[in-house]
Amino acid sequence: MQIWVDADACPTVIREILFRAARRTQIPLTFIANHPLKMPADSHIRFIQVSSGFDKADDEIAERVAAGDLVISADIPLANSVIERGALCLSPRGELLDKANIAARLTMRDFMDTLRSSGVDTGGQKSFNQRDQQHFANQLDKLLQQRK
Repeated sequence: MQIWVDADACPTVIREILFRAARRTQIPLTFIANHPLKMPADSHIRFIQVSSGFDKADDEIAERVAAGDLVISADIPLANSVIERGALCLSPRGELLDKANIAARLTMRDFMDTLRSSGVDTGGQKSFNQRDQQHFANQLDKLLQQRK
């Protein structure tokens, strides 16, 4: 198992949780982004910088992910892609995306895109908060325990 992080929009507090988990479990953790990120010196943690451009980090993750891996991302199309390859996706808010729920999430995403493109203000996502952080940490721990 390896953990891949779509790091372009990953909250700093989630990165810190992931750093601690990688150190504790010694599971390889790779951050992929199109801008430089500061990473701790640890043999289980690495960073890959991709070129700037739309979905470059997503494409890199989708290309590298393997069955049994875990991807951290809020990107629904990326989640769908990695799920098709046998991986799981956990959003920074702690929502697990898998074969059971990805079709519904894709449909909702497409519906919301249609609304926004026709001028409807959909309000966007609520601010990331302490409860989201705790939910993520709990879900991550649960997944890591299941993968042992």
